[in-house]
Amino acid sequence: MSIKIEKAESMKQKPESKEIPFGQVFTDHMFVMDYEEGKGWYDPRVIPYAPITLDPAAMIFHYGQTVFEGMKAYRTKDGETLMFRPDKNMERLNKSNRRMSIPEIDEERVLEYVKQLVEVDKEWVPEFEGTSLYIRPFIISTEANLAVAPSQSYKLMIILSPVGPYFAGGMKPVRIKVEDEFTRAVKGGTGAAKTAGNYSAAYRAQANAKKEGHADVLWLDGVEKRYIEEVGSMNIFFKIDGKVITPALSGSILEGVTRMSVLELLKDWDIPVEERKISIAELYQYYEEGKLEEAFGAGTAAVISPVGRLDWLGNTMTINGEEVGPLAKRLYDEITGIQLGVREDTKGWSVKI
Repeated sequence: MSIKIEKAESMKQKPESKEIPFGQVFTDHMFVMDYEEGKGWYDPRVIPYAPITLDPAAMIFHYGQTVFEGMKAYRTKDGETLMFRPDKNMERLNKSNRRMSIPEIDEERVLEYVKQLVEVDKEWVPEFEGTSLYIRPFIISTEANLAVAPSQSYKLMIILSPVGPYFAGGMKPVRIKVEDEFTRAVKGGTGAAKTAGNYSAAYRAQANAKKEGHADVLWLDGVEKRYIEEVGSMNIFFKIDGKVITPALSGSILEGVTRMSVLELLKDWDIPVEERKISIAELYQYYEEGKLEEAFGAGTAAVISPVGRLDWLGNTMTINGEEVGPLAKRLYDEITGIQLGVREDTKGWSVKI
């Protein structure tokens, strides 16, 4: 399917430093493709970045039928542009599509469209250390219909946003509240899909945690409120007595691309790792025994985000003296090194544009 490219008549001012606010600056162009029942996905095009027009009855506004992805493009010291495992993002987009009753995409073809859009706006990939070009593909339901049923039409769009370093001033461990009131997701729900409602449903708990001086929340399962699931919008890892434990994918946990990469690296490094259920009470017992060595989140935005303290029902777990642990640092350096092309990519994770 050939792609149409319409260039913008005038170009925007590009950021001149690495102090770029996340998700507030957008490039000159975007990608759009449409879907109609019986016709399939059609008319892929790169057009100037601009607002879109939708009918007030478009089903996205009423029933939230939408999915999205998040990935990045990086500028190497040699001036090349690399992406990190984008095929896995395309796979996950289709997993989300299936859960949300949205028509699946051709993963290879859409990845080519992503590359073409980035190529059009390649001058927007920032060169400053720690910066990148955030890539946001998303699909919305567009049929004008208030019936409670899957839409018959959709738009797939891709927008690009240059972003600064996640850790301004260097990686710092954060303080996290163990959430005991609100629930992120339950097995059988939409927690394993990357869909909008999962994120807005978390806002109240996150706002309450921030009022108490925490950076984010650690989510527990929605049934028993015992088992650890995610931290904020990231997957969570614990180093306990030399072994790494991360919650097993249970149907309510998002399968992160960074999570997948961490697990593969740990196995390569012969570091024992388990994917299993772990309760907050079990974690606290390990802490009391002096066995909880490190905790860190893993996700696209931060790559690795160390946790320095967990607060749970009046109990405080201070982890590694609230300092960055050696394993978290090693994983961060390895993954970002591959993303930036300064470390050997023996796994073929980097994709050149």
